[in-house]
Amino acid sequence: MALKGQKFMHFTDEERNEILNKHLQGYSARYLGEMYGISRKTIETWKQKILHPEKNIVKPRGGPKEKDLTKEDYKERYEIIKKYQAFLKAQREKK
Repeated sequence: MALKGQKFMHFTDEERNEILNKHLQGYSARYLGEMYGISRKTIETWKQKILHPEKNIVKPRGGPKEKDLTKEDYKERYEIIKKYQAFLKAQREKK
């Protein structure tokens, strides 16, 4: 988790490729991490993304988008809400 005021390091593609090439040539991720000031886990993550691109599919976050709703869909939803509100009102009156 990031700390307040923490600065993040950004690496260009060339820098990443250079680090990964050294790692694949036999340098340890720990040594490279100390040398470049980054986490060993970061180097391992980059390596996995290069070696197994099929596992790196980014899934969209959140629920489905409602851009394709028609006017009838909105009317139907409105009717459902009205019935639910009437139901809640009846429940309150029973008490």
